[in-house]
Amino acid sequence: MINDIQKDAESRMKKSLEALQSNFHKIRTGRAHTSILDAVMVEYYGGQVPINQVASVNIEDARTLTVSPWEKDMVPKVEKAIMTADLGLNPSTAGSVIRVPMPMLTEETRKGYIKQARSEAEHARVAVRNVRRDANGDLKSLLKDKEISEDEQHKGEDMIQKLTDKYIGEIDSLLEAKEHDLMQV
Repeated sequence: MINDIQKDAESRMKKSLEALQSNFHKIRTGRAHTSILDAVMVEYYGGQVPINQVASVNIEDARTLTVSPWEKDMVPKVEKAIMTADLGLNPSTAGSVIRVPMPMLTEETRKGYIKQARSEAEHARVAVRNVRRDANGDLKSLLKDKEISEDEQHKGEDMIQKLTDKYIGEIDSLLEAKEHDLMQV
């Protein structure tokens, strides 16, 4: 039973870490990265679809993305979707290829992105701590139902705390790497 609680807690903490990594990919650095456009939705036959379902997104060089819509009549819609996505990007069209240059980040925007990254990291830490709270609550209810002893409960809580410390450490190292990445000119 304790092992089941531990495995469940670890899988939930791992999901929090993966969500943080996904959120960090959306925070723009000075370099081009295809995941920057993942949140862009394009109007396609009356519905909103992600950009990667109507076009291929590639890296041309360190500061430029190329977007190639699969249908020629989608070029203006994709370009408009990128402009209105509130990413601070200004695409330019050359025939059927849309080039998206990554503007240089100012000191002010870098600090804003770092603030956003720290906020995302704090949300992930809170999620990990909530998993710890839930797991410890499950252990207490097992003790209350006399399915485990107090020693087993303390041992289980120690294992959960070690997991929590491990994942919070990983969150902190991800944040440190993202901050370093954002501050590079």
